[in-house]
Amino acid sequence: MLLEQLLFIFVSFAIFVYMFFRMIKRNDTSYVTILVLEAMGIAINFLEVLFNIKLNVFFMILKYVLAVLVPIIIIVLEKQGIYLYEALNLSKAKIYIMLKDNKKAKEALLNILDKNKDSYKAHKLLAEIYEKEGGMRKAIDEYVQAIDLNKQDYNSYYKVAELLNGLDKKEEAAEMLFNLLNKKPDTYEASMLLGDILIDTEMYKDAVNVYQEALKYNPYSYDINYNLGIAYTMLNDFQNAKICYEKAAEINSIAYTLKYSLAEIALIYKDIEEAEKKFLEAVNEEELSADSYYELSKIALIKNDKDTAIKYINTAIDINSKKIVVKVKKDPIFIPIMAKISIPFNLENEEQNIETRLSNKEIKVKEHLEEMAEITRHLSYNDINLLKQNRKERKENREIQKQEGKERNRERQD
Repeated sequence: MLLEQLLFIFVSFAIFVYMFFRMIKRNDTSYVTILVLEAMGIAINFLEVLFNIKLNVFFMILKYVLAVLVPIIIIVLEKQGIYLYEALNLSKAKIYIMLKDNKKAKEALLNILDKNKDSYKAHKLLAEIYEKEGGMRKAIDEYVQAIDLNKQDYNSYYKVAELLNGLDKKEEAAEMLFNLLNKKPDTYEASMLLGDILIDTEMYKDAVNVYQEALKYNPYSYDINYNLGIAYTMLNDFQNAKICYEKAAEINSIAYTLKYSLAEIALIYKDIEEAEKKFLEAVNEEELSADSYYELSKIALIKNDKDTAIKYINTAIDINSKKIVVKVKKDPIFIPIMAKISIPFNLENEEQNIETRLSNKEIKVKEHLEEMAEITRHLSYNDINLLKQNRKERKENREIQKQEGKERNRERQD
């Protein structure tokens, strides 16, 4: 009993002195709490000795917890780089964030950084607060500091790129995303954002490469297949675009923007029946319905079905007269039925508020497909078939040349 008390007094006092000098050295008042707890544990032992009483199990455990166990845990954590003041201030900051008091949360985090500029958690949490407040440049600075301290923090890489893109610094954002994908190529959000940036800056070949790489990790992603189709479309590679759109349509059968794109590609290749089928499906999307009926009217005229053409074009005008009437007046295909088209007299006063749900890239690819379909409309069916035949012949010739090359290599080896 006496030996146990002597050992306790020696160990607890040594720890108390050690913690006291840690407080002086670091000039950190957060150690006061630990010193008070240690003093309480030592006091319990002092009372036991002074009054010669036998403590029950609860008080025996309590004195060891307060005077020995708690400070030893603090010492071990500090050896691992987790300091008491940092843990306390981080806890305070998180509580203030929950209470929506960002000002006090930032003060707690800045207190940490005043004593330790290399606190990864403080930089990361401070960046998140600045981002929520709209301080994008400050947020970027803090995320960059967090990355410097933790190279595996891939989320912060993405956050920096996202914020740079929001500040219209697309080149810097793309560079950050390329770096991230080199380190972690399966990062879905990074692939999507980088692809968007490359399409927006008209770097379509690079966008194709990014999406193709992303498909290795997410082959059944609707968004990746769809965006890859968009990139191919802007490169005028309509065959590959069609394949990508069809894959995306298998994943999401009610994506009407896909139907519209597939319809326009069918028009480009003079597949009128397929185009008509897809446009009839696309009319279910409010924003695409007027254009779909407009295109259906032109198809009906190509098929010499004037009554159906009149019905479709008047439906398109009812949906969006300002847009459709302008297109009708510019296109000579409607001349044979112009007298039957219901053009409003007070067109300037027409109000049609159709909500725009298409993204910028979707609008861009839609306009591009419509333009290409219009250009190819003046090509004859024979011209289109010739283009297809030439493409097929070129492919066959490449296969023949490849086979001949293999045979020559075998002959050399023999």
